[in-house]
Amino acid sequence: MSIWRSLQSIEELNGKHRDTLIGNLGIVFTEIGEDFVRGTMPVDRRTIQPYALLHGGASVALAETLGSMGAAMCVDSSEFQVVGQEINANHVRAARGGLVTGTARPVHIGGRTHVWSIEIVNDAQKLVCISRITMAVIKRGALAP
Repeated sequence: MSIWRSLQSIEELNGKHRDTLIGNLGIVFTEIGEDFVRGTMPVDRRTIQPYALLHGGASVALAETLGSMGAAMCVDSSEFQVVGQEINANHVRAARGGLVTGTARPVHIGGRTHVWSIEIVNDAQKLVCISRITMAVIKRGALAP
């Protein structure tokens, strides 16, 4: 059974993020399943640190992107929006090239908060990073300008 309330297509997700951090890091949404969102990010000059390894912050950006979009599609977007409250990450393996793929799945979908777990793997499907994000669900328009 699908968890989505405001489902968007892969084309919609990729189209609206071109001129953002998401686009600048090369993050691409690749799949939406019944209960997950998946995307990739290249390990290249945009995402590495000085030792030519995937930057931990880039992994966190991928995790937050996938978890945030998943949470956003689980609420009625005409009434609510989601904002990040907390994120953590454990970097368990270096990535030196290719693509990393993240998969975000909900741990908890509540009326006021969502918790999502994101696993990021390398081209060999070995775990690179595991992250968890907590999203606050707020009324649309509640953010101060």
